[in-house]
Amino acid sequence: MRKLVPIVAGALIAAGLATPAHAAPSRAEIALRWAPIHYQDVDATGSHALSGKSDYITRYDFDGNLNGRDNWDNTGTNTDAAVYYSVLETSTHYYLTYLFFHPRDWIDHPFFETEHENDGEGVLEIVAKDGSDYGSLKAAVTVAHSDFFSYKPTASDWANGSETIDGTLQLQSSPHDSFQHPVTAQERGGHGLKAYPQYNINGDGIVYYPSLSVSESPSSTNDRDVRYRLIDVFADGGLWAQRNTTSLFASLGTFAGDNTGGCGTGTYACGTNSANAPWGWDDGNDAVARGEIATDPAKLAASYFSATGTLSRAYTHNPYSVAATALRAAQNQPPTID
Repeated sequence: MRKLVPIVAGALIAAGLATPAHAAPSRAEIALRWAPIHYQDVDATGSHALSGKSDYITRYDFDGNLNGRDNWDNTGTNTDAAVYYSVLETSTHYYLTYLFFHPRDWIDHPFFETEHENDGEGVLEIVAKDGSDYGSLKAAVTVAHSDFFSYKPTASDWANGSETIDGTLQLQSSPHDSFQHPVTAQERGGHGLKAYPQYNINGDGIVYYPSLSVSESPSSTNDRDVRYRLIDVFADGGLWAQRNTTSLFASLGTFAGDNTGGCGTGTYACGTNSANAPWGWDDGNDAVARGEIATDPAKLAASYFSATGTLSRAYTHNPYSVAATALRAAQNQPPTID
C-alpha cells in the first residue's frame, strides 16, 4: 500500500486537486497593510475645542447627512473614527492615498490665524511591486495645509528628486495585526499632517490604528488605542461618488463650508469653502498640479524623488480617469488655503 501513495498524489496534482495557489491580496488588504498608525495631538481648552472632540478624526458624513455647511455646528455628535483611502496602480507601483477628516479646523485666540469648517489633510504612500504579497514601501508625501512634505523609510533606496526629502518615515508594530505600519501625526487645531515625530502628541492625544471593519470612538482625550475604519474613496455612493453634490462640495475637490455655528467667534476670522478632498490637494509651488497627488501620483513620484528601477507612468487601475477633463479644468481654480 505504501507504494501507492506517490501514484495517488501524482494523480491528484494532475487532476488539479492539489493545494490551490496563494491568492493575491485585494486592494483593500493592500491599503490595510500600509495604513498609518496615526498620532493625533488633542487640545481640550477653549470653547471651539469641544473638550477635545474637535481634534478627533471621523467621517465626512458623521452627522448623518451630506451637508458640509453644518459640520462645524454638529462637531462631536459622532466621533467614530474613519479614514478614507484610495489605491491606484501601475504595472510597477501601488499609490495609496489616505484622507483624515475633521469637522473643524479651529483656533482659540483672536490673532492672525483663520479657522474654518471641515478639514481634510492626508498622505500619499508609494509602494513598489517587488513580487511579494504587499510590495515594499518606498516613499510618502504628507499634506500639511497648503504644503507637501516628503519622506522615505530607512530601507528605501530612493533619493531626492526635484524636492528635498524632509525626513525619515518611521514604522511601528500594531497590536491589532502582525505588520509594521508607517507612522503619521497631526497637530491639534489646524491638523497639519507630517511623519511622526515631526508632529507628535504633546500632553493628551489619541493613537489610532487601522482596521477594515472596526470604527471606535475615543474614550477620552488621552486614549492610546483607538481603531479607525478604512473606507474606500471609490465605494458605491462614497466620497468620490458625491463629488458633484453641491451641499457637500462648493467646487470640484473643495468641501462646502460656511461661518455658522460660531465659527470665527472670538477668533481672527472664519474662512468659507476652505478644506479639500484629495483631488483638491495642492502644494502650490511644485511641479505637480492641483489634485495630482491623488489623481496622477506617478507624476508626483517621478518629480519628487529619484527612483530606482522602473517607474511606470501608465495606470492599470485609476478610477479618477472617468473625470479627467473636469479634473484638468479644476486645476486652474484659485488655490484653497486650508
